[in-house]
Amino acid sequence: MTLVYAVAAAVIVACALHMVLSRNLIRLLLGLALLSTGINLMLFVAGGIGSRQPPLIRDGGKTLGVAADPLTQALILTAIVIGFALTVILAAIVLRGWRSARSLDARALVAVDQPADPEPVEPA
Repeated sequence: MTLVYAVAAAVIVACALHMVLSRNLIRLLLGLALLSTGINLMLFVAGGIGSRQPPLIRDGGKTLGVAADPLTQALILTAIVIGFALTVILAAIVLRGWRSARSLDARALVAVDQPADPEPVEPA
């Protein structure tokens, strides 16, 4: 079962990288969101899926038995929050690019960003 998850994560990351390398800003946005999903799945697979018990020490016990890894769960939660924040900020940048250039092509944004030639100032 772990192999299925690993292959699924690899396919998701490969599709995300293909979308990120596109010049379309919407594909870039969706590709980065998909990339964060693939990374979350990779973290999930790396944490192991061996046990469904919570990481709690039973009454009278001194050590933790076989349990799920809480570090992996914390990393995945953190990655979800960071991925969501990245998606929202990138969506705002794409919207700003659309409003200034009326195009979703990344090459059109370069032309908008360039300053216009200043008018020559005559000496007084």
